[in-house]
Amino acid sequence: MSQPSLREVEHEITISAPADAVYRLIAEVRNWPRIFPPTIYVDHIPEGDNEERIRIWATANGEAKNWTSRRTLDPEGLRITFRQEIPAPPVAAMGGTWIIEALSTDESRVRLLHDYRAIDDDPASLAWIDEAVDRNSRSELTALKTNVETAHAAEDLTFSFEDTVQINGSAKDVYDFVNEADKWHERLPHVATVRLTEDTPGLQELEMDTRAKDGSVHTTKSYRVTFPHERIAYKQTTLPGLMTLHTGYWTFVENDGGVAASSQHTVTINTENITKVLGPQATVEDAKQYVHTALSTNSRATLGHAKNHAESGAGR
Repeated sequence: MSQPSLREVEHEITISAPADAVYRLIAEVRNWPRIFPPTIYVDHIPEGDNEERIRIWATANGEAKNWTSRRTLDPEGLRITFRQEIPAPPVAAMGGTWIIEALSTDESRVRLLHDYRAIDDDPASLAWIDEAVDRNSRSELTALKTNVETAHAAEDLTFSFEDTVQINGSAKDVYDFVNEADKWHERLPHVATVRLTEDTPGLQELEMDTRAKDGSVHTTKSYRVTFPHERIAYKQTTLPGLMTLHTGYWTFVENDGGVAASSQHTVTINTENITKVLGPQATVEDAKQYVHTALSTNSRATLGHAKNHAESGAGR
C-alpha cells in the first residue's frame, strides 16, 4: 500500500507593524471574524498553559464548513501551531504554523505554513483543498496586513452595541422564532423576502430583502451558527453601503422572569460611502448614529415579535 501523500505549502506577507502586535492579533481568536474574511465565528476553550481548542466556522470556496483545532501558543518565539481535530470533508488531515518574524522595529514578515491530505488521496478532492487553502491563505494574510496597518484608523470606525428585551416565556420558544428565519417574511413587517438554507445542521446561509423606513429595499446575506437554545452568531457577507463589517449574535438567557433575549452588533463604518448615502455634510458620527439606529430598530422589532410569539404560547 502506498503512503498517503502529504501536501506542504507556504504563504507569506510583509506587514508594516511590530511583530509582537501581529502575533497578538492572530493569537486572540475573538477578532478573527473581523480580520479574516472567510471566518464566520470562533469558539475558544483554554486548556492549560498556552494550549487551547478552537472551533471555527468559515467559508471555503463559497461553501460553509466548520472544524475544531488544537493550538499551541509560543508568545516568546512568536509562533502558533495548529492541528485540526476532526477536519471537514474532503480534508483527511490539516495542520500548520503561523511564524511571525521581526524585520525591523516596525515591520514584520508573517509566514503561514499548511500541511494536509485529502480523504482517500482523491486527486479531485486534493485539487479542491489546494484551491481553498491558497485562496483562504491569501485572503487571510491580505486581511491581516490591512487590519494591522489600519488598526488605529479602524479603531475609531468600529463599535459594538446590544439591545435586550425581557420576555415572559421560554428560551426555546424565543430561540425558535429567531432560528426560523425562513418564516420572517410572514412574521416581521420589515422583511420582504427570505432565502434560508441549512445543508449542515447548525450552519445557515441567510439572504433577505429588508425594507428601510424610507421604503427602499436592501439585500443582505449572512452566515449563521446556531447553538440551541442559547445563541445564534452571524456574520454578514453582503453588506449595506455604510458598513465594511457587521458581525453579531442573538443570546437567550433564562431568568426568574422568563428569558432575557439580546441582540449584539459589531460594526465598522465604510467611510467612502458616508457622503454618498447621508449627504455632503455627514460625518463619521452621523454614520455611526444612522447605522446604530437602523440595526437597533430592526433588532428590537424582531425581539418584540419574538416576545409576542413566546408569550402568546404560539411556540407550544
